[in-house]
Parts: sequence; structure tokens; C-alpha cells
Amino acid sequence: MKNLILLIVLALACGTIAVSQSGRRNTLPGSAPARPIQPDLTPEPEPPSRVTFSELLFLPEVALDREIKGLNNSNFRLADFHGKVLVINLWASWCGPCRREVPEYERVRKEFADRDVVFVALTPENPRTASEKVSRFVKDVGFGFRLGWADAETTDLLMNGKRGIPQTIVIDSTGRVLKQWTGYAAGQSGNRLRGLIEQALKIEP
Repeated sequence: MKNLILLIVLALACGTIAVSQSGRRNTLPGSAPARPIQPDLTPEPEPPSRVTFSELLFLPEVALDREIKGLNNSNFRLADFHGKVLVINLWASWCGPCRREVPEYERVRKEFADRDVVFVALTPENPRTASEKVSRFVKDVGFGFRLGWADAETTDLLMNGKRGIPQTIVIDSTGRVLKQWTGYAAGQSGNRLRGLIEQALKIEP
């Protein structure tokens, strides 16, 4: 009898456990959820700032009035040539393209020798250290422009941010800059200069 009662108690206990487990969901352990992608909060580096320069329309007064030391020790100012077509060439004795450009420019200069055109060539080199090299260059290429030394400030004013040599500026008789360009193009630079001078001469002062 005791055994029967014990069996009944065990049967009731197993049933209770089975009922309590019937509502539990059996899940297989899956892979862990993917971590959310953390946005990159580091700002992208800004592109380097670019200083832009407007086209040079007129030479600044400070550039016109600066005294320029001539290679022949006779000083002058660019303002001295107001009312004439003015060609300014920036060059250097160490500049290979300058050496090739000068002969083309010299032919143009001679063509306008009897016209109201002034040809000025300035070098930014240091007269204390480059005098001998500059004199040799001038003699070798037969440079017949009015020659002078351009100090750092004059050079910066004339270049107007257009770094590079050779560089040419053509100014009409009213003082307006018709064109400014950098570099030498074989067989083209002389023709370009000639055309701009002819254009400038047609402009009334």
C-alpha cells in the first residue's frame, strides 16, 4: 500500500514539472547581434586654402612710383613711361627659357624702335651677388631692353601672385594691363608680344 502511494506521489510530481516546462521556449544559441557601425566622427581634413589673385588690370601706384636701380646705375621709375605702351619682362640669368626668349623679344623691340613703346626688363636677382652673372647674360643674348634690378617688393607687386619666370606684362598708353603671362613658348612668345603691342598702339591715350 505504501508503495502504491509513493508511486502516485511521484507520478503527480512529474506531471507538475512537465506542465511548468510546457510554456518555456527552447531556443538555440544563435550568433551575437552585429554591433552597430559607429559613424566616423572625425571631421575630414579641409583642403588647403588657396589664395586667389584677380587679374592685374592696372599697375599699383606703389609699383609705378618705386625707384628701380638700372643695370647701368641710372635709376628710373615705371611711372616715367606713362602715356606710352610699356612692355615689362621679368627674367633671370639662371633661367634657361629666358635665354631662348630674349632673341625673339629683341626682334620685336627693333621692329617698334621708332614707335611709342618702351621695353623694360627686370631681374629679381641680388645685385650684390649676381652682378657678374647678369652682366654676362645680357652680353651673351644682346639684351637691348632698359634693364634694372627688381627688389622683392617690386617683384611681388608686378607678379601679382603669378609666380614664375620668364613673365611678361603689356600695358597700353592709358596704363591698363592688356595681358600678363608666364613662361616661354618657342616661336610663339615673340608673335604674341608683337600682336599685343600692335593692339595697344591702336588705343588712344
